[in-house]
Amino acid sequence: MPSVNNKSLLAAALCCFAAALAHLGCIVFGGDWYRFFGAGEQMARMAEQGLWYPTIVTAVIVVVLFVWALFALSGAGVIKRLPLTKLALLLISSIFLLRGVAFVGLMPMFPENSLIFWLVSSGICLLIGSLFAVGCWQQWSVLSNKNA
Repeated sequence: MPSVNNKSLLAAALCCFAAALAHLGCIVFGGDWYRFFGAGEQMARMAEQGLWYPTIVTAVIVVVLFVWALFALSGAGVIKRLPLTKLALLLISSIFLLRGVAFVGLMPMFPENSLIFWLVSSGICLLIGSLFAVGCWQQWSVLSNKNA
């Protein structure tokens, strides 16, 4: 019998939706939000100058997080099964977990981001990645069923 409403995947979806909304807030509210969330002074200034770069980068992140939330809901059985849900959940958990542990290597590429930004964002990524991984593991047999 398929397991519906997997709590880990539901929490992962909620986290992704919340992160997407926070990023959308940066686009809507501008530089102060970019600063608050630790995106760096350069991104904040570009947003305040009305340059397209911060908006495009942030909009791409919003769309990706929204799609990942939909895959979490699909894996949890809340919405219709999306194509390649099992593979998507594996990749999403891997990306979040990798981002969570690889921040030390990423820090030199983004020198304006504060250490607090890296620690908080990496912790959030580890949490969300863990939720995806646990939820995927719990749903593995359901996701493997072609008829589900």
